[in-house]
Amino acid sequence: MSELRLDPTTREWVVIATERARRPHDFARATARPLPEAFSPSCPFCPGNEARTPEASASYADPATGSWRVRVFANKFPAVGPEGSTERRQEHPLALCVDGVGAHEVVVESPLHNRMLGLMSDEEVFDVVRAYRDRLVTLSALPYVRQVTIFKNHGPSAGTSLDHPHSQIVATPVVPWHMRHRYDVATLHFDERGRNLYSDLLQFELEQRVRVVRESPSFVEIHPYASRRPFETWIVPRSPRASLAGVPDAELREFAGVMRDSLRRFFTGLNNPDFNHILYTAPVGDECEPYYSWHLRIYPRLTAVAGFEIGSGIHINTSLPEQTARFMRELASADAGE
Repeated sequence: MSELRLDPTTREWVVIATERARRPHDFARATARPLPEAFSPSCPFCPGNEARTPEASASYADPATGSWRVRVFANKFPAVGPEGSTERRQEHPLALCVDGVGAHEVVVESPLHNRMLGLMSDEEVFDVVRAYRDRLVTLSALPYVRQVTIFKNHGPSAGTSLDHPHSQIVATPVVPWHMRHRYDVATLHFDERGRNLYSDLLQFELEQRVRVVRESPSFVEIHPYASRRPFETWIVPRSPRASLAGVPDAELREFAGVMRDSLRRFFTGLNNPDFNHILYTAPVGDECEPYYSWHLRIYPRLTAVAGFEIGSGIHINTSLPEQTARFMRELASADAGE
């Protein structure tokens, strides 16, 4: 019989469709999408084509060559931009708007056109997440920014239009409702129980252990109890910190290794599926508040969102997170030679 499970971080229901559940192996592509060549003359993100993009706002060099290893610059086709006002305008009680003021940046993750995060070294991934953190700090200081969203689209069904590995950062003058709702749920939990919701969630998962994929000294990788999608993956710090902005280099380097391992298992175990990953971090001004914990969520694009999900807001997951976590755990053990 199917189950409805409640996501404690949003108070939303998810259907775990056990009667329609597929085995973890069934979600793998029949064949992996072939990787492109390491260099594409037509790609604006490849080395030598820097003039085709805006000037870099940040750059991280390869210590062996001195050439850039990660490059950050403004998106040429931004969703929001630096010009405008955060003053709300209301022409009618039902017509409220504000200028699209903010920042929209691209993080080119590697000079190599085919160097995916899961295939990088830990140090290469560290430079990527270091760029995430550093740009979060810089953009959060802008007077018109209230929320910074860091995300990656990998593959056509995830929304990417360029093969070259890259992420995006969007800083907005408003906190989107669904993110504000997550913060409100976490705040209520903290006010009622005096504990961080994400720490309690992690303790629950570590006690049950059936949805834990991998542990490191500072992080735990899980497939959460109320997963919305097959193989939905969270990487959560053991010690909650509201914002990525305050994470020191040593902890960030460890996070980079856990993230790389997780994405490498997606590449090898599911034959390079399309996915989105989103780095959740506190809104501007709440970076030191105790109610929230920054974390990464990876959403593989293995199934489509259909009418019931759009109409009801209830996601249907045709996999059991207990089974997908075991599948990934076994891959991790095999990789470790156990």
